[in-house]
Amino acid sequence: MHVTHAADAPRFELGGAQFTVQASPSNGSPGLCTWRLTVPPGHGGDAAHTLDRDEVFMVLSGTVQLAPDGEKLGPGDTAVVPAGEPIALTNLGEGKAELIVAITAGFTGFMADGTAVQPPWSK
Repeated sequence: MHVTHAADAPRFELGGAQFTVQASPSNGSPGLCTWRLTVPPGHGGDAAHTLDRDEVFMVLSGTVQLAPDGEKLGPGDTAVVPAGEPIALTNLGEGKAELIVAITAGFTGFMADGTAVQPPWSK
């Protein structure tokens, strides 16, 4: 069993959002990545990207939207975004939003301009 204590979890910042890695190949989970995503108020909507795997978003707090025309999601809501579907996460609330995100390890993201990105928490 591999345990990652909150204080020791790897953290990354991208575009103003914070990614706190809970599970990944580099910390004991060869097949699955999970992280806590903390999104500041007013963040998002302008950096659409896609992924090569299905991605699951579970909202813990706040109100978010995963696409400009997407449903509003609140605490307890879950969305499964199929591989290849554009994602442009927006925090619609006045406070930070927190989500748990899960995806198969080794995923690759593609920015709107086609640039491939493999975030450090995917490895």
